[in-house]
Amino acid sequence: MPSDQSTWLIAVPQDGDSEALLPEITSKVPQHTRVTELGIPSFKTGTLDSLIALSEELPKQDAFFTATVAKIVDTLRNLLNNDPSKLAQHVLVNEGSVDDYVLGGWKWNDSRYGVQRSLREMVDVLNKEMASIDNVMKAKLNNYNIVKGSLVQMQRKKTGNLSVRSLVGLVSKEDVIQDSEYLETCLVAVPKILVKEWNLNYERLTNMVVPRSSSTIASDSEYTLFGVVIFKRVHDQFIQKCREHKFIIRDFVYSEEQIAKEGEELEMADTTEKELWTELLRLSRTNFSESFQILVHLKILRLFVESVLRYGLPANYVGLAIRPEPKYTKKTLSALTNHLSYLSPRSSGRAQKQSTADEFAGEYQSLMEQEFFDFVLYEVPWIVL
Repeated sequence: MPSDQSTWLIAVPQDGDSEALLPEITSKVPQHTRVTELGIPSFKTGTLDSLIALSEELPKQDAFFTATVAKIVDTLRNLLNNDPSKLAQHVLVNEGSVDDYVLGGWKWNDSRYGVQRSLREMVDVLNKEMASIDNVMKAKLNNYNIVKGSLVQMQRKKTGNLSVRSLVGLVSKEDVIQDSEYLETCLVAVPKILVKEWNLNYERLTNMVVPRSSSTIASDSEYTLFGVVIFKRVHDQFIQKCREHKFIIRDFVYSEEQIAKEGEELEMADTTEKELWTELLRLSRTNFSESFQILVHLKILRLFVESVLRYGLPANYVGLAIRPEPKYTKKTLSALTNHLSYLSPRSSGRAQKQSTADEFAGEYQSLMEQEFFDFVLYEVPWIVL
């Protein structure tokens, strides 16, 4: 059964009063179901073998095209922090809504995909365009993710508790001894529950700890950062004793040059990330519009190829785009099936050919697996905001 989260594209032979089909279907389907015309050109049919080959190939292209559109939507969703209202402003086709594009009296873009070309040529053109969009999106997204990852890593250094976060900006020049031949300042992150123990015992952890040299530099909810002055010759022994007491030594060398460098790198990474975000958002918006149009054009080619194989010549078909009301999907399908049941004798031949092709299951697997109706039906998934 067709999905209740997609727009249905259907095709039937152009018999008799084709203009009456739209109002007839509209009157039969449940209320709030939108039904509009769908222009299916009279393409060059080519040979039967070429049509069968395309019928086998097109489902694979359809899956690739649909996945590409979905990936672009996911990219937009991530860039916009999963905000449905913002996403709705960017998943547009020619600056209009997706529904307006599909259900607004859709017509084949003849200026871009001239119908004088063969079906194979048009499929190749569509595939080339979609592959190009996919490759560009992959490259741009990968580039953005690298810069974003680098920025997040830099920002992460400024977060967390005092046992792990960067000490740049917390430790000043006055907090440490510099350029001394014998003395150095050790920075120690002490758990809050062990601060009293630190104050009582730090002078006796090893010999050569300068008395009363411990000073509080910073504090958070979990740790207090102390600076303590020791003789360089007991550095390793002091570190070992701190570890035994669960005091955490922070390796940090104060350098104004390093502080300035890190600040510049962070600012540059932040600026670059914002620029790439803007570029990727613009590109995703543009490529969504392009890729969605390409996808719908491929669906129309599928409708045409299947219609020729099912109903034969002349290759003149009437197309309809139907947006079902989700809770009335079964009723909508039932109404279509009943109204178009007169096509059963003409479509049963195609169904019979598929059902008797067991020995060719590998070659025609996709043809045999698709759901079968008296009319040709393919779906365009809705864009979930």
